[in-house]
Amino acid sequence: MNYQWYPGHMTKAKRMMQENIKLIDLLIELVDARVPLSSRNPDIDELGKNKSRIVLLNKSDLADPVQNKRWIEYFKAQGIYVLEINSRTGAGIKSIQGLVQEACKEKIERDRKRGIVNRPVRAMVVGIPNVGKSTFINSFAGKACTKTGNKPGVTKGKQWIRLNKSLELLDTPGILWPKFEDAAVGMRLAFIGSINDEIIIMEELACDLIHYIREWYPDALKERFGLEITDEMSDAEVLSAIAENRKCYTKGEQLDLEKAASILMDDFRSGRLGRITLEHWMGAEKNE
Repeated sequence: MNYQWYPGHMTKAKRMMQENIKLIDLLIELVDARVPLSSRNPDIDELGKNKSRIVLLNKSDLADPVQNKRWIEYFKAQGIYVLEINSRTGAGIKSIQGLVQEACKEKIERDRKRGIVNRPVRAMVVGIPNVGKSTFINSFAGKACTKTGNKPGVTKGKQWIRLNKSLELLDTPGILWPKFEDAAVGMRLAFIGSINDEIIIMEELACDLIHYIREWYPDALKERFGLEITDEMSDAEVLSAIAENRKCYTKGEQLDLEKAASILMDDFRSGRLGRITLEHWMGAEKNE
């Protein structure tokens, strides 16, 4: 299945970000810790090429802790300031203010030499849909200052939020890019809910997820669903076994694979399958 989604409002949002980039000193990019590369919009790299950069590995509680550490090493090696956070619980949030000062120290020093003191750093918060930008801003600001939701595309327009005397944030809508050159990127984004579920054949997506989990986290499905999974079983047969385990039947007593697929995806996205990372960084080795 080819996973692509680029609704018209994203073109407008990208244009708005391009118009406002001259106003900001810093890009704070949220990525999903389970897919740290696939959840980075390449258009944002072009947009912010002359700006200070911070990458926040959000939803880190849902990702493999060993891989979280490796991805932090990866981004640091790229010269990017990086932090592991959980916007929902607030973990890591208190460390961001210091990281902002570190990332923008040259700008702050330039201002000081010009006699400009206490001018706040202006940061644009960017990221793809459903990566948790609004929850992050609410957590960082300590109050509900943006709308939040578990569907991609809740933030529609821009809004400035003054956090304190030293930092202002510009929230922006989540945007993807027009075409995923690598089909695996689209698949991973569908796994984490950054692509609208309504355009996806959920059974196919679930089988793709089952295939990945069987390779990298073989005990996860057994522990969650109490299944005995053999190497001879196809991914579709594993999905059928999940349907039986969760008693997913249609009125005609046929297995309801669509319902079973939705249960599996919900369990993955909520962390009930365990802490699973979909992109593995092996250090010097090539990323799988």
